[in-house]
Amino acid sequence: MRGSQDFQGAMFSYISLEERVPQAHPLRKLRAVVDALLATMNREFEAVYARRGRPSVPPEMLLKALLLQILFSIRSERQLVEAINYNLLYRWFVGLNIEDKVWDHSTFSANRERLFNEDLARAFFERVKLSAQWGKLASDEHFSVDGTLIDAWASHKSFKRKDDDSGTPPGRNPEVDFKGQERCNDTHESTTDADARLFKKSQGDKSRLCHMGHILMENRNGLIVDVEITHASGTAEREAALAMLERRGNRNKRATVGADKGYDSKAFIKGCRKLKVTPHVAAKDKHSAVDARVTRHEGYKTSLKVRKRIEEAFGWIKTVGGLAKTKLIGQAKLTGQALLCFATYNLVRMGSIGGWWDAHHA
Repeated sequence: MRGSQDFQGAMFSYISLEERVPQAHPLRKLRAVVDALLATMNREFEAVYARRGRPSVPPEMLLKALLLQILFSIRSERQLVEAINYNLLYRWFVGLNIEDKVWDHSTFSANRERLFNEDLARAFFERVKLSAQWGKLASDEHFSVDGTLIDAWASHKSFKRKDDDSGTPPGRNPEVDFKGQERCNDTHESTTDADARLFKKSQGDKSRLCHMGHILMENRNGLIVDVEITHASGTAEREAALAMLERRGNRNKRATVGADKGYDSKAFIKGCRKLKVTPHVAAKDKHSAVDARVTRHEGYKTSLKVRKRIEEAFGWIKTVGGLAKTKLIGQAKLTGQALLCFATYNLVRMGSIGGWWDAHHA
């Protein structure tokens, strides 16, 4: 017998959100892990809120919502709030009941400097890293390093002379002809994002306004153990790599770091040795600074092979995490965004290693 549709909506529901989420769903384990990590951050949260006043949206809810945005490639915070409103799985993950009203999308902007800054984002990133180290998932001896360009939220039309006081701007999208103009970062800057730099990574590439992101990966399971955002420049990759190696834990223990030919310089190799790190850098064809005593070891070849896995992390945060082009202005905000992206990547990677994260059912 053919069934009929009931167009009369039910007034009450006697099934909880908990019952709606399948027991084997990967977000169940992820929520348990994230809740445990956020529970250790009470001191940090208390420090950024007043003791009196109107109660805020719980910071744990906002951070878990941003993890959803990264995981499910939701393009904007406006769309994120809309999705949480009608998606029962998202409601359950952030901790809202079926009757609870979702906060306005502007709540994210209002809390950007307080909650999603570099300090709190790095605190969460470090909690994720410590969890991996506690589970013996991360090596403290063998690392890889690399950098990538992240497009700024600024157009070439915003890149103007620093001494330009031409007065009233000519409109929202003016006609501009750059032909014949010499433009460089010494004399020009973006009026939209002053931290963005005009840069191209190779001779055949086109110049673009961008920031540079750097990561340090441990080689055991490909987890990211440090993140740095800098201005885009020809020396930024090597400088950021040394800064991240200096921040690594257990610095009294010797370590190795794999890197591509862009790191083949005397200053970088000398800096690594000063930090008790053996540089396994891919050697240039000419004028290489890489010591032949290093290249003959089997560990050198292994490092160069494993270091290519770092591209998986960059690929994930750009395609899934939405960090190919930032929607935030300024290096400080981008740093917070990048730390949350790589923390999420680590959680997914740890779930895959542990066997509880299945991307097809997420």
